[in-house]
Amino acid sequence: MAATLQGKRIAFLAADGVEEVEYTRPREAVENAGAQVELVSIESGTIQAFNHLDHGKQYQVDVTTEEADAGAYDGLVLPGGVANPDFLRTDPEAVRFVKAFFDAGKPVGVICHGPWTLVEADVVRGRTITSWPSLRTDLTNAGAKWVDQEVVTDNGLVSSRKPDDLPAFCAKIVEEFAEGRHAAR
Repeated sequence: MAATLQGKRIAFLAADGVEEVEYTRPREAVENAGAQVELVSIESGTIQAFNHLDHGKQYQVDVTTEEADAGAYDGLVLPGGVANPDFLRTDPEAVRFVKAFFDAGKPVGVICHGPWTLVEADVVRGRTITSWPSLRTDLTNAGAKWVDQEVVTDNGLVSSRKPDDLPAFCAKIVEEFAEGRHAAR
């Protein structure tokens, strides 16, 4: 698995309030598979991660959403945490960045509360997706078919519910990133 993603560039889009393990474990998985990873956020500097409600570490932002070009990346990961996607979905540049991956048919991984940003980007209509259970109504109202499963893949979109699902989520995003583009969505 060490070179599965060799030469691939993966963006992780996150802001303050990101659930730390939902950022670090997928990042470690794609880096271990050979990908170059960059942290994209709505502001430069650092973001504050959380372990549920407790402060975690801070992580250095590589590029802002205003500067980021989705065309420069082969895939996208949207970690969860409650505050993180709430900040992202209110940032027009973050929403634009996410939508560009779907328009180009590039694989996207999203976990826990991360799909809130997908709702704002209007990219879940007609898709099967999972998430933290409290997002079910939001996703259904946005036109998605919500299911309660460990990991769901729908034409390059990989979704999972919670940190307990990380082993399956990490394996599936590496697989999808290695597969590459899908037909434009």
